[in-house]
This record gives sequence, structure tokens and C-alpha cells, in this order.
Amino acid sequence: MVRKETMTSRQRVLKALNHEIPDRVPIDLGGFQTGIHAKAYAELIAHLGIEDEITILDPVQQLAVPCEELLERFGVDVRYICAHGPDSFQGGIEQNERDGRLWHDLADEFGVVWSMPDAQQLYMDISHHPLADAGIRDLADYPFPSGGDPTRFTSVRQKALELRSETPYAISTGIGGVVYEICWYMRGLERWFTDMMDNPAFCEALLDRTLAFWIDYYTCFMAEVGDLVDVVMIGDDVGGQSGPLFSPEFYRKIVKPRQKKLVRHIKSLTKAKIWYHTCGSVAEYIPDLLDNGIDILNPVQTSAERMDTAELKARYGEKLTFWGGAIDTQHVLPFATPGEIREHVRRNLEIFKPNAGYVFNNVHNIQAGVPPENIVALFDTALEFGFY
Repeated sequence: MVRKETMTSRQRVLKALNHEIPDRVPIDLGGFQTGIHAKAYAELIAHLGIEDEITILDPVQQLAVPCEELLERFGVDVRYICAHGPDSFQGGIEQNERDGRLWHDLADEFGVVWSMPDAQQLYMDISHHPLADAGIRDLADYPFPSGGDPTRFTSVRQKALELRSETPYAISTGIGGVVYEICWYMRGLERWFTDMMDNPAFCEALLDRTLAFWIDYYTCFMAEVGDLVDVVMIGDDVGGQSGPLFSPEFYRKIVKPRQKKLVRHIKSLTKAKIWYHTCGSVAEYIPDLLDNGIDILNPVQTSAERMDTAELKARYGEKLTFWGGAIDTQHVLPFATPGEIREHVRRNLEIFKPNAGYVFNNVHNIQAGVPPENIVALFDTALEFGFY
């Protein structure tokens, strides 16, 4: 039996986020943590007979901007609105030759350099940490960017108004609020982990600088679109495959208060729900994240320890919206048959659907090499079994 939709996409998403039953489970594709690699996208649209000139959404992750034809084909209910770099920042990718290889290098606003070999073009890794040798006194003189630079937000409100008035979709911001991770990007992961043990004052000083950036950023961003967006996406990876990436004591004493301050600040500026992204095994931290004030957890990494979907839904399903987790991206989506994809998705939908509080997506971005037939099976199954 063919089921018919009875809600707009925005109505559907808002119902789900408020733990009210929509007509079907909302579907997402195209965000910074729910996107698709450019190589996988090229193969997918060729498979479907869709023509599109590929635009890169995120050069670090090499994500493509999905075209409207594809989003409509898969029943995607969410569209994204993003700020941009300030006029004073002249970013862009440079091509440089090192050790006989051609590299694509990107320096971000914080001075971190990301690099990708031309022969690979899968994603960028950090090749330069600008604060690797800095002391705490050096932070006062470092040229941190201004989060409140008004040129970041030119034309953003107009674009959001067009989405709200001319389309039926729910609107989410792009990723921001990266209070913790930017610190180790600038410092280097090994040095940062050492600092957490023997130089916590440096960690706190740097965290305060990144927090100040994001407080200013969201003050201005929400002044432009806070009345128009439905979801504000923030995130910091705090989990690995088997558990927390670093000491929970350090998280709760030093990182969490700053994350909580940011969430509370954003909530004072908008009625939008707060989405928090973290990969890995984060069951340890879900009570902390709820205490911080988040409404949505993304992605639900089902392959990580203690991330059993049924257990998480039973324990937190009334308080938390799960966004993602439809299929194991590491072991199943790239390697299974379309029939196996269908069965995995059907089972996970049975777990996540009851009492709403769920938005469909896989676990993080669809990577290069995932067969297009599997991607089609992923989203077609969501449409087939997602109705209530």
C-alpha cells in the first residue's frame, strides 16, 4: 500500500522534535554531518540519471552540495542555512608541491592549515598547528578571528526568509559552536592531551578564547535568523570507538561548563532546538549533554561500544531526539547488499520510530566508495517503512 504524506516537511520535523507523531519519520541529507562525499555523490547522480555540476560544501570533508532533484527524490525534509567567512578573511585552497607531490592546502581563520594530496582527494588532514609551541602568555597576542564580524552574516537573513516563505522545508544552521575541538586543532592533539594533564591552565585559557568567539558569533547569527531556523547545530567530538576520548573528569570540570554556557546563550536568542554532534561511544556523556540543554543528539554511532539503539531509545527517547543512526556506516553501508541495507534500516526504524523523537540519517557522512545502489536502498527504505 502506498502511503501518502499529510504534512509539510517543516511540520513533520517539528512534530518529531517535539516528540509528537508525524505522518512519517523526517529524513535528512546534505548537512555537514549528514552529507555525502563528492565522489560518492558523483556516482550516485550518475546512477540515477541526474545531471548536476558538483559544488563542494565542505573542502575538509570533501562533501558535495546535493541538488534539489536528488533531495526531492529521497524525500529530504531539511535544508541548511550557513554564515560565511568575514570580508577581511581571504581564504581559499592553494596548490603547493612538497616532496614531489601536489597538495591542496587550506588555511582557516584560526590559522590551522588543512592539506590533501591531489592524487587522493578524499579529505583534508591538519598539516600545521599554529599554537603548537605557544605558552599561555602568547594567547593574548594571537590574532584570533572575530566571531561577531557583521560581514559574516550578509545576505544570510534574506536566504533564510526565502527558504521559509518559498519552500516547505525545516531549516537548520550549519555546524558551529566547536568550542573544544578547535583548541586541539590549533595546539595539536598530542600536545593538547599532554596539556590536559600537566598544563590545564593553558587549556582553560584557550577554551575561553574559542568560547568567546562562538558567543559573539551566535549573538550576531541569531539576530539575523534566530526567528527563522528550526535547528541550531553545534558540536564537539568527545567520544571514540570504545568510550570517551579523554578523562570524563576533565570534561565535566573544564569543557562542560563552557559548552553549557554556549547552549544556554543560544537558547536565550532563539526558540530553535539545539543539535549536538559527537561521534563515538558517548553514552557516558548523554546525561551531561542533556544537562547542558541540548535537544538533539547526532549521529548515534551504532558501531561504537555502549551505543545500542534499543537501549538508548528506551533510556532517553522521551528526553532526546536522535538524529541519524539508521545504519552502521563503517561495516554495513559500504559492504552490504541492497537487500541487507533494507533489512538493517527496517530494524532500526522499528526501534527509533515509537513516540517520535527521531530524524532519519545514516551514521555521519556517506563516504567515497559506498555503492550508489546501497545509498538508494538506504533512503528508499526510509520512505517505505517510515510512515506511522
